[in-house]
Amino acid sequence: MHHATFPYLDVPVSRIGFGAFGLGGVFGAFDESEAIAALHLCWERGVNFLDTARHYGASESIIGKALKAWSGPRPFIASKAETIGPREQWGAPRPVDVCFPKGHITREAEASLRALGVDSIDLYQMHLYWPNWGVEGYWLDELESLRATGKIRSFGVSLPDQRHDAGLPLVLSGRIHSVQTVFNIFDPTPLDCLIPLCRENDVAVIARCVLDEGGLAGTLKKDTAFQEGDFRARYFDMGPRETYIAKVDALRKFIPDQASSLASLALKFVLKDPGVTTAVSSMHLKPHAEENIRAADEPPLSDEAFDTLYRHHRWIRNFYHPKVF
Repeated sequence: MHHATFPYLDVPVSRIGFGAFGLGGVFGAFDESEAIAALHLCWERGVNFLDTARHYGASESIIGKALKAWSGPRPFIASKAETIGPREQWGAPRPVDVCFPKGHITREAEASLRALGVDSIDLYQMHLYWPNWGVEGYWLDELESLRATGKIRSFGVSLPDQRHDAGLPLVLSGRIHSVQTVFNIFDPTPLDCLIPLCRENDVAVIARCVLDEGGLAGTLKKDTAFQEGDFRARYFDMGPRETYIAKVDALRKFIPDQASSLASLALKFVLKDPGVTTAVSSMHLKPHAEENIRAADEPPLSDEAFDTLYRHHRWIRNFYHPKVF
């Protein structure tokens, strides 16, 4: 497993991370004991970066159980303070004092500590940031206070959707330690400004949706049916499913010369730039964990293949807001 340095803390973190979104049941039902076994497998294989959130249902408590049953080195734990009200608000960003009123971030962090069963969280993120909130205020003071008391070791923001440039003011301010953003083959735009500026300012980049909610793995078919409660039933049908499948099929020409699978291709694309600290993907199922770990051990993409993907396979759209498809 390859590692990168988390800049502010100067500690090694795995370049692929365990994304705990799936532990909230959004990808369908799962067996809790098997999920704990998948967590242990990842930690055994060197996947030491773990990203969860208050928003992810029982995710933090499941991770807490896995930690209690784990005797190896403690993983790097990242979690997030949930906003009051909806995180995505296309065209109408709400004020920070509505989303994160005074004291809310502190209460969220303390709830995360209890659920995880730990004394400190390595990285605590706000699960939303809008540039009109500025780069200072009581909300940043709360994060600084949590760090000063040792309840968290570093802090950052998770951007709400594909608009990665929303995080630029905070990156340039020098006030935060990480940014989490959507980044994948279909939407490589964080490479334009966000990732280079984060690297210049010693801000960690956490890439998410690297498999585009699983679509880039190439398993989506015209007749694929999802379990009740699986949000992908809505996500992939925001537009014509045939269009999505055609865009993915166009990537198959890179297999097997550049990657062993489409999922591997997607992960290797995101990890090509050293400015990406870690790429998180749902790995609560052992087969998914095994495939991602294998991908991280493969040789990197060639410069030519990366450039072709970057320039000719981008397909920028926002499936979180159907009216803009």
